[in-house]
Amino acid sequence: MNFNQTHFNTSADRLAGCPHDSVAEIAFAGRSNAGKSSAINAITGQKALARISKTPGRTQLINFFEVESGHYLVDLPGYGFAKVPLTIKEKWQRELEKYLRQRKTLVGLVVLSDIRHPMKEFDQKMVAWSVQSELPVLLLLTKADKLNRGAAQNILLKIKKQFQDEALVRANLFSARDGTGIDKARDQLSQWFLGAVTAGSKVSKPGDQ
Repeated sequence: MNFNQTHFNTSADRLAGCPHDSVAEIAFAGRSNAGKSSAINAITGQKALARISKTPGRTQLINFFEVESGHYLVDLPGYGFAKVPLTIKEKWQRELEKYLRQRKTLVGLVVLSDIRHPMKEFDQKMVAWSVQSELPVLLLLTKADKLNRGAAQNILLKIKKQFQDEALVRANLFSARDGTGIDKARDQLSQWFLGAVTAGSKVSKPGDQ
C-alpha cells in the first residue's frame, strides 16, 4: 500500500453517510489528546491530511481518507469530546457505536494511547470491544519521544504482558515527531488491507445487520 497517496474523500455525521464503494476500512480511535491526527499524518507522510487542533474534541465527524480505490483510513471523533453540550456528546457516541458495530467493511482498529498516561478507561473499553468483536487491534503508544528509551520500553512490555493472551492485539511504540513505529504501523495496516482483499469477504461482527 502506498500510504503517501492517501487523500481526503468525505466526512459523515452518521453511518448512512459513509462511502458506499468501500472495500476495507481501518479506523483510528483515541482520546482527544492522544495524537490521533498527528499519527494519521505521519503514517501517510503528509503534514496536514488530518486536522491537528489545539482544542481537544474538535473533530465531530467520521472522516474518510482513501489510500487506494475503496481502501480507507477512518478518523473517528476523539473520545472525551472536550467541553460540548451533553446532547451533542450523546449523538456522537451513538453514531460512533453504530459505525463500530455495523460497518461491515471495518477490518481493523488502531487505538492510540498517550504513553505517559496509557490505557485509560476508554482505551481499555475499545480494546475489549475489539477482542469481543474478533476485530484485530493495533495499540499505538503515542508520544514515545517524550520518555527516555528505557522507560518507554518498560511501559510497552507491561502493556504487551497485559494482552499476552489476546492474539488479536498488537502493541507498538509510536512517535509522529521522531518517526518511531511508523514503518511498523504501515506494515500492519497493509497486512489488514491485503488480508481483506485476499479473503474476498467482509468482516462480520456482533450487531451486524
